[in-house]
This record gives sequence, C-alpha cells and structure tokens, in this order.
Amino acid sequence: MRRFLPVLFAVAGAILAPATPAFAHTGDTDGVSSYRVMVTGLSTPADGLSVRVVEGGARLELRNDTGRAIEVLGYSGEPYLEIRPDGTYQNVSSPAAYVNETLNGDTPLPAGADPTLAPSWRKISSGTTARWHDQRTQWREAGLPAQAAAEPGREHRISEWVVPLRDQTRTFEIQGTLDYEPAPREWAWWAGAALLGVAVALLAQRFPASVRPVALFGGLTTMAYATTRALDGGSWSGVLILAGLLACAASFRHPPFFLALSGFVLAAFAGFGSADVFSAPVLPVVGPGWLARTAVLVAIGAGAGLALTGILRLRAITPAPAQPAPQS
Repeated sequence: MRRFLPVLFAVAGAILAPATPAFAHTGDTDGVSSYRVMVTGLSTPADGLSVRVVEGGARLELRNDTGRAIEVLGYSGEPYLEIRPDGTYQNVSSPAAYVNETLNGDTPLPAGADPTLAPSWRKISSGTTARWHDQRTQWREAGLPAQAAAEPGREHRISEWVVPLRDQTRTFEIQGTLDYEPAPREWAWWAGAALLGVAVALLAQRFPASVRPVALFGGLTTMAYATTRALDGGSWSGVLILAGLLACAASFRHPPFFLALSGFVLAAFAGFGSADVFSAPVLPVVGPGWLARTAVLVAIGAGAGLALTGILRLRAITPAPAQPAPQS
C-alpha cells in the first residue's frame, strides 16, 4: 500500500498539468445551465477548420489548421479575434474584446473600444485553437423566455444564432441553436444516492469482501466523470481525481481508518461538491447528462456507505474502556 499510493499521486500530478488551448479572456461560469448551446455547422465548411461548444455552452472553441488566418468578427462586424498559423491575436479596439471577458457581458468598455477604429492586434497565445464567450449564443434577458415561462416542463427552441468569420475576403458563419431544457427530477437522484449508501453499508456488513469492488467502482466512476468534464473544455479537477484515487487505493487495502477517510472524501468532495448536477439539465461534460448525474450519485452513495463501514469497523476494534474494580 505504501508503495502504491505514491504512484497514484504521481499519476494525478501528471494528469493535472495538461496543455490547454488559447483563451480570449478569463472564465467565470459554474458550468451548469438550463440552456443548451449547439453548433450545427459552418455555412461554408473548410478543411482544417472546426468549431465546437465547450464548458457546457459557455464558450465556443475554434481550431484553425488551415494554414492561413481566420478572423472572428465582433458585434459590429469588426475584427475581434484572428487565429493565425503563428498564434491567436485579439483586436483590443474591438468592444467584443471586453464584452466577452465574462459570460454575462458586463465588463465596462474603455474609451479606446471603438469598432470603427483600425485593428490593434495583441498576441494572446501561440496556439491555433481559441475559446471565447460569445453573447450571440446565449440567452441574456432577465427571467425565462416567454415560451419556457409558459411551459417550463418542456424543451423549447429559443433561437438560431450565427457568429461571422472571415477568411481573407470571404465571409462565412458559424451556425448554431439555443434551446431551453427543463430541470431533471432532483429528488429522484438524491433518493438514489441515499438508497445506494444504505445498500453499500448493509452489503459490507454481510459480505466484507464487497468493499473492494465498491471502492474500485466508486473511484473509477469519479475519475471518468472528471475526464468527461475535461473533455468538454474544462480544467482537470484535482479534487475529483484525488478523491477517485483514494477510493481506488482503498480497494487494494482498506484498514478501517483509511476506508472511512477515503469514503468521506469521495462522498463530500466528489459527491456533495458536485451535487448541482442533480438540479441542472445542461452540464459541462461530454456525453449525456444522466451519466454525469449517475457518477455523482455513485460518489455520494458509495462514499457514504464506505465511510460508515470504516467507522463501524473502527468501533469494532476499539478496546472497551476498563471497568473499575468493584468495591468490597
């Protein structure tokens, strides 16, 4: 066990330091949402040019492997970003450079932000993949759209959006849709997590060897969940990775204290810390939302069951306090 843990944490360190694409500005989103942003395609496809939605719809990601410069145009048709073969550049004269700093678009514009000015380019990355918030893809009004407010339990198409691009003198568009999706049944996921926790604890009492597969499944499921978040453009979550690794380690050898500790970390940080997925329809993950919710359900239920099992085993091996000798 002592030789195994350093290997696990070394793997975690390697995972937590990946290369990342260029960001046109900082991120500020918690990821979960009621609105699904989808890219349906390019009006004129080009070899080496690809676009996708990342971070649960918070950003667009454009990858340019065409070997020539591609411009992303701002809200007045001015150059905003330019992804060149030698890197990504931002026009600091474009109001979009400031509006897009936050998902809400509430950054004040400086005096020099004028779409009629000649572009003033600033290199922001040496990469040819850029990510940015784009207000054209989002629902920016207060409250729900009218159709969603009238029928909040149904899906609704809110808009079809475009983001203009320019390839030398040719202008074309990223095309996509914005949909409202109803919230999942939160109570059902919490009930499932509670039932799993009780089942794990009872199973471990009756069949002690069941701790090994439960801990391994809980750990692997959590690391798979962390991977789906990273593949959607998010950063690797050190909390999720380490919680998963601790659970995996507990499956190899599980003295009561370590079992209780690893179960608590799995339930508290990988489970309860991600429980917002139970109430949000659109999640910052690759794949269907129900898979991510299942992973969090497993983290809560398996972690709580393992933690309770560890505590019960600690109590079983703790010597009872010595009784005072009777007085004669």
